[in-house]
Amino acid sequence: MPPRLSHVSEEATIARFEPRPVPSPDSGVAGLAVWAVAEGHLPNFLLPRDCPRICFRAGPQTTTADRESFLRGADRVVAFEAAWLERVRTMSLTVYAMPPATFTVALPEAGYWISREPVIPSGMTTVRDGVAALAAAGAEVRVLHDFWPLRDAVIASSLQFSIIRTVNAQPRQE
Repeated sequence: MPPRLSHVSEEATIARFEPRPVPSPDSGVAGLAVWAVAEGHLPNFLLPRDCPRICFRAGPQTTTADRESFLRGADRVVAFEAAWLERVRTMSLTVYAMPPATFTVALPEAGYWISREPVIPSGMTTVRDGVAALAAAGAEVRVLHDFWPLRDAVIASSLQFSIIRTVNAQPRQE
């Protein structure tokens, strides 16, 4: 049984999702697809599309030291640059409910599912404050003055993580 699936967009008027080229050539998925994310990974996408973010949580291989050092009691963390805070607080996102019938899991560790067929969403909700939406989804929000130290530390850790839109982060400070 597939999990509840969603597609998050800054566009609020999508009546039918058509398969499109994959957004990233390193995704491991080829061809045209409609993308959805499993409910457990939805907090990673409750930010403006171009917002660089570091999302992490404990996994089966996470050490006690990494839990204590990075999570500090949180179940999951979503961190982004301070320059994005106002946009995150005032954004408008639409979370489309995607009927699972035509979807198959594409990247289970990232929660990605794909459909090779057009999909008509079964419902939608609007998110107007990303910070509040993340908190409601059980994520601790961390606002960063420098993206890179946490990014590098998370990559070197034993945490499960997703780092999205790194190319939009402020340049590394020398």
